[in-house]
Amino acid sequence: MDDTRPPSTDPHATLLPCPQCDLVLSVTDPAPGEWVRCPRCRHPLARHTVHDQTSPALAVTALILLAVALAFPYIRFEKNGVGDQMGLLDAATQLAAFHHPALAVVVFATIVVLPACFLGALLWVHASLRRRAGPLPGTAALVRALPRWQPWMMADVFAIAALVSLIKIVGMAEVSLEPGFWAFTGFALALLITVQRLHPLALWARLAGPPKVPAGARPGMTAAAQGLVGCEQCGQLQALDGHRHCVRCGGRLHRRHPGSLQRTWALLVAATLFCFPAHLYPIMITTSLGHTQPATIISGVLQFLQHGDWPIALIIFTASVLVPFGKIMALAWLCLAARRDAPLDMAAQMRLYRITEWVGRWSMIDVFVVAIVVALVRLGNLLSIDPGPGGLAFAAVVVLTMLAAFSFDPRLIWDRQGPAPEPDAQPRDDNELDSLARRS
Repeated sequence: MDDTRPPSTDPHATLLPCPQCDLVLSVTDPAPGEWVRCPRCRHPLARHTVHDQTSPALAVTALILLAVALAFPYIRFEKNGVGDQMGLLDAATQLAAFHHPALAVVVFATIVVLPACFLGALLWVHASLRRRAGPLPGTAALVRALPRWQPWMMADVFAIAALVSLIKIVGMAEVSLEPGFWAFTGFALALLITVQRLHPLALWARLAGPPKVPAGARPGMTAAAQGLVGCEQCGQLQALDGHRHCVRCGGRLHRRHPGSLQRTWALLVAATLFCFPAHLYPIMITTSLGHTQPATIISGVLQFLQHGDWPIALIIFTASVLVPFGKIMALAWLCLAARRDAPLDMAAQMRLYRITEWVGRWSMIDVFVVAIVVALVRLGNLLSIDPGPGGLAFAAVVVLTMLAAFSFDPRLIWDRQGPAPEPDAQPRDDNELDSLARRS
């Protein structure tokens, strides 16, 4: 249920610039169960927080589950009395053994290294913020790093890929789930909840105090129109005045991301070029009783359809074909929209941007499926699966499109739509008066 109220006039309110449309808002601390979002682009800005003790507990739980998942077997595979098993680390080491070290590094980093670093950094930050003697060294750098690591942690994607792999393998032989599988599933769930609870602005408020309001700053106008810039790390509103770093957190300051459109176009062109080998070359090669059969992404989808597993075929087709190509086209359109002077449906543009930013990581399902089946199915000429060259190309497509989404600055689209309304402008109806506080 929505609670609609006009922008705050509380003298104790904090001025925050929206990182996606640059509108300066007067924000008070939300009540329990409420969260604050921009009335112009509906980007979530703040929510009610307390001295959180649940997140550190979840982080410790997740690290314990990860250690268990690494220590015990993940999946066991048996065919005609001959069996083998894989551990979580085998998903990366087997790729390296087949001369795919870059792909092995991507898999290992996204499912083990980055999540473990994220959880360790979060524990360090919370422990530091509880110290009466002051924060520990490096706390500010870790708070800046946490949001940057978040999109690249893909334990949840790997867990879904494991289920897809099981459906693919179960028709070949008998498969059993080992303790490492259940531990990693619990780890992925605990990590997901921990990430959802992360609120960098609240961490900065505890670390550096509330943001200061520069003289003359007014809510209801963009920061750029007032000669100000908002720090994307901590939300501090400030004048550049020759300073290139935030006065509050030390983060880099930019009115707009430098070279945003050029960098996005370059990454999109590179991703498009990698799409050709990703879909033309085999992503895996299956050997059964001495007979070798290469499989591309499309042929893998058709194989699931032939066996009647159309839900899995739909998932793979969506994640591996529709999402990468759709993301490239969507980002290309947004780059063109940032150059258009004609009015646009900005609600639709922002939905498109947020979808492309969120959905890209799920394309890694196919890469993780390859890593799992290659590590598991190792029975020589009886039955084995080797990685193909298409896997590395497809991983490059996923990484490049994710980088393209992160490099695009949505404020460039809003800059073409004209100035924001004056602070004392009155809405014409209830729909135009967008809520600042929404009850979750």
